[in-house]
Amino acid sequence: MNINRQSEFETLVEQHKATVYSVCYMFAERREDADDLFQEVLINLWNGLEDFRGDASMKSWVFRVSMNTCISYKRKKKIKTAPLDIAPEVIEGDSYGSRQAAMLRERIQRLQPFDRAIVLLWLENMSYDEIGAIVGLTPRNVGVRLTRIKEKLKTSND
Repeated sequence: MNINRQSEFETLVEQHKATVYSVCYMFAERREDADDLFQEVLINLWNGLEDFRGDASMKSWVFRVSMNTCISYKRKKKIKTAPLDIAPEVIEGDSYGSRQAAMLRERIQRLQPFDRAIVLLWLENMSYDEIGAIVGLTPRNVGVRLTRIKEKLKTSND
């Protein structure tokens, strides 16, 4: 095992573990599924690290690997999307804010995987250019899709 590669991987995981887990959490039905997805993503990141060319930022590459892994896993396992019965660490705070975050998460979970991916990237404050590079759309199409997605989120019934 290459010590340099291992060190690089450990740094990558430390810097991006919250991002990876956020993506996994949004695609999981239960906490155990999120944990399984997290492990799958880490395996794919490890396997792909040597081939990473740096055409995109490391953050963009981690997002792409995370989302592709989660979408593929869902297809293979045919996991139904349902709200989690846990509150993620990232949604801690006052009860009103927590309820709002939980409602938003439930609505996002109802979206199709591609739209869910776009919302996750947007919530990470990525630019339309960065989102487009990850999901394969032009920045203009990202803007159009986000507008439509936001309308769906506003009108979705509880």
